[in-house]
This record gives sequence, C-alpha cells and structure tokens, in this order.
Amino acid sequence: MSFSDLFRKKSVTDILASAEQHTLAKKLGVRDLTSFGIAAIIGAGIFSTIGRASYEGGPAVVFLFIFTALACAFTAFAYAEFASLVPVSGSAYTYSYVAFGELFAWVIGWALIMEYAIGNIVVAISWSDYFTNLLNGIPGIHVPEWMTMDFFTAREGFQYIQSELASGTSIEVLKQSQEYDKYLAYANAPNIGFPLVIDVFALLITFLITALVYRGINESRKASNIMVLLKVGVVLLVIVVGAFYVNSENWSPFAPNGVSGVLAGISSVFFAYIGFDAISTTAEECKNPQRDLPRGIFAAIIICTILYVAIALVITGLVHYSELNVGDPLAYVFTKVEDLQWLSGVIAISAVVAMASVFVVFQLGQPRIWMTMSRDGLLPKKFSKIHPKFKTPSYATVITGLVVATPILFTDLEMVVDACSIGTLFAFVLVCAGVLKLESNKNGPRGKFKVPYINSAYVMPVVFALVCFVLLYFFKTETIDFFTNKPQINAAGIYESGWELFKHKIPMWIFILIFIVMTILSIIRKMTFIPLAGMLCCFYMMAELGLKNWMFFVIWLAVGLIIYFSYGFRHSKLKKVK
Repeated sequence: MSFSDLFRKKSVTDILASAEQHTLAKKLGVRDLTSFGIAAIIGAGIFSTIGRASYEGGPAVVFLFIFTALACAFTAFAYAEFASLVPVSGSAYTYSYVAFGELFAWVIGWALIMEYAIGNIVVAISWSDYFTNLLNGIPGIHVPEWMTMDFFTAREGFQYIQSELASGTSIEVLKQSQEYDKYLAYANAPNIGFPLVIDVFALLITFLITALVYRGINESRKASNIMVLLKVGVVLLVIVVGAFYVNSENWSPFAPNGVSGVLAGISSVFFAYIGFDAISTTAEECKNPQRDLPRGIFAAIIICTILYVAIALVITGLVHYSELNVGDPLAYVFTKVEDLQWLSGVIAISAVVAMASVFVVFQLGQPRIWMTMSRDGLLPKKFSKIHPKFKTPSYATVITGLVVATPILFTDLEMVVDACSIGTLFAFVLVCAGVLKLESNKNGPRGKFKVPYINSAYVMPVVFALVCFVLLYFFKTETIDFFTNKPQINAAGIYESGWELFKHKIPMWIFILIFIVMTILSIIRKMTFIPLAGMLCCFYMMAELGLKNWMFFVIWLAVGLIIYFSYGFRHSKLKKVK
C-alpha cells in the first residue's frame, strides 16, 4: 500500500456510470424535495431541542438561529454545486470522493452515520416522549415509566433518589424532582435477572418507519408530503395564535446569559437544521436532479428559518425563558396560557406526526449512503442490493433500522444530540472545502449550478477586522479571560485553572488558528468567499461543542479508520481498476 493510494479519486464519469447500473425509481420533483427538506428540518428541533436552547440563551436565541441558518446557507451552496455535478445517492461521501479521494470519502461516510443514524435516535426518543405525554393525557391511561426511557437513565435516577433519601431528604420533596420518574422506572420495572427498562415507543416508531422506507420512495414521498402539510399548518397556527398572547416583559433581558448563554445552545439549534443535506441523498430518484436539487435545498432552508425565528420569539414571549428546559416546549408553553390550553393537545398530536416525517427522511438518507459506499467496494456487496420489486436498497435499510434501534436501549437525548451535531458539522466543513478544491482546479469538472464567485481577498480581511473589533469592544472582558486563561468556575460549580481550564479551549484555539491561516490564504489565492465562509462557520460551531464531544468524535473516527484499513481499502474498486 502506497501513501498515494489513500487519496485516489473517483471521476464523475465513473460515478455516473456506476449509478446507471443500479436503477432506482425516479419519482421526485422540486416540490417533493422541498417537502423532504422541511420534513427533515422541522421536527425534533422545533418540537423538542428548541426548549433547551431557549433556556440557555433566552430570547436572544433567535440570533443563534439566524447565524446557524446563514452557515447552513453557505454550506447549501456547496451542496448544490456538488449535487448538480454528481447527481447520485451518496451526498457528502460522494462529493469528497471527487474532491479529495478515497480516505476522506470514507471518513465522511463514517461521520454521516452520526448524522443520520444517531440523528434518528434523537428523533425516536423525542417522538416517544411526545407520544407518551399524549397517551398520559387521555383519562384512564398511564404508560408505565419503565416503558418510556433507557436502562442507564433509569438506573442513574434510581441511584440519585436513593442517595438523597439516605441523606435525609423527604420523599415528598423528591417527587418534585425530574429524577423521580427515572426512579420509578427502575424500581417498578419487571425483573428478568435485571430491571427491564426499555423505551418501547421509540423502538416501535423505528420499526414502522423502517418498514415504510423499505417499501419504496413513492410511499415515503406521499407520507412525507402529507405530514409536512399538517405540521407546517400547526406551526403557523402556533405562531399566529401565540402572537396575541405574547408578554413583551418576558423578552427582557433579551440575552440574560450573554453571548456564552446563547452559544451554549449551539448543538440544539444546529440539530434543528440538520437534514437539509439529506435531500442530496435522493439525487438518483429525482426527475431532474441538476435543476431541482439546488432549488429544493434553498427553499427548505429559507422557509424553515422564518418559522424557527418566529417560533422562538413566540415561546419566549409566552413564558419566561427559565421555564423552557423541558422535552416538549411547544406543548408546555400553551399549558401556561389558560385560554390556549386546548392548543397544547393539538401541538402534541402534530409533534408526533412532525417527528415521524423527520424519521422518514433520515431513514431514506442513511441506506443510500451505505449503498453508494458498497458500490465502491468500501462496504460489503449486500449493502448495494436493490429490492427487485420496491426498488430500494433493502439490505442497507434493514441494517439502518437495527443501527438506530439498538442504541435506543442505552442512550440519552442530550448525548446523542451533541454527537450528531459534531459529525454533521464535520461533513459540512469538508463539502465546503471540496468546492474550494474544485475552484482551485480551473480545468476540473463543473456542474450546471456553480457557487457565485466573490473574491475573498477583499472580503476576508474585512471580516477578520470586524471580528476582532467586536471581540475587543463588545466582549472585551470575555476575550481577555479567554486569551489569558484566567481561572474561573465552570457550569458544574467547580473552580478550574491551568490545564483543567485550558484543555476545554483546545477546539477554539484550533479554530482561531484555522481562521488566521484561511484569511491569509484567501488574500494570496483569491478563493471564493461563500464556501470559505461556510467552512469557517461550521468549524466555529464544532469548536463550541466542547472537548468532550471532540474526544468522542475522534474515537468514532478511529473506529471507522480501523474498519476502512481492515476491509474498505483492500476491497476498493478503484484499487482493482488500478
């Protein structure tokens, strides 16, 4: 094996020829693609994780939604250019194969598992929360706690309550704690050698959606379009009706926890946007992918950003931001308004539908990426098997269902949200970098859609100077504390200094170094600004996710590389051609 073999590229001609040998049903138009995009974006983000972000940042979280939308828009230009150049199932994996070569393609394909498969774990758990609350709201029905969560979450709550009881805290006080339901789940679970705590409804929705996606793209398209119409209608109802009950006093202070509070919700807000790239995985099932994919991507992002900002303003205006750290924030805020309590039930029902539609799109995306990797020899041949009747990647779809279902047994919501976000951001960074690579090769292949050229030599120095001005003028204290490594108390109330404090800043130091280097290169090489801005914005959000998530991501990539060198590299079709 030579070093150059790791970066062997696949030509656009070869990719298109390979796709023609595996015919998928071409059913999708621009309306369907926009619908898939909205289905993927308007889901767990707006019905669940928006509460956590609003709790951290207050009403100012709307600025984080706008910033994230801008970063996604920059990235969407890059996706649109690649989608028009290589209109096949594979998304960022295929794009990286064209721009950087096989090793980077594998890394992206492996990272995308974190977006689609792990993202669907979040959706399944959130869907289960809403569905459980919906059932519990029906008189005479109570879902046992042991059927609503994973084993380790229940055990953790049980141990907490036990320790509090041992220290003398009364059970009546502990019943008000969020840990009490976990305690009940573990204490009352059937014992089969160990307490059987299992999120039944999360597993149920995983099975049902996997079966739907297995049946075919046409069935998935119809189901998605119906669910999108319903949930957008409900979101608009929430905005219009809620606007009349907004108390502007709840918007003061607008940024109660400052910039750090707003940025604390970055993984939650970014998770609300992931999924627009899933549109590109359906390229082979589009009637006219080179024209319709870019239109579908941009339309979905614009529509969803407007809805997100409006919803954030409404819910932070209806109740104080400090009350929003709940799993079902939209339904919760309307229980607080006496005249609108009826709307809480409507929202709960629509949330069940909304998050099911997200599930459909993500379960469509993952098998098609695996299918494409299998065509290239990087995964076993079974992953590229097309069902003779349904015309779907059947084996890959079943495996995707298992990959989603298994972790539901032992993972919690917050952990998988952060893991999903960092994997997706990494994919976005490489797609934007891929367009920069294409731009540097003037004689290389280009698609029908091209990112508008804006000379970064003129823009980046201005952006760099503006960032420095904002940091030193508006956030002087925070900036000095960061660069001087001033001792401070962390979120857990622990005093940190020296290495314990510095290590958490390592991701941000990496970003600062990249920002400086890319500013210099933009002047020298006159790179186009839009994909460069997308790359930097996404890398900045990665840096904000913290060291723990970076360590998890590095371990994930290391496992992926072991699989690649033990199987993918040896079975690569490019190697055989060579």
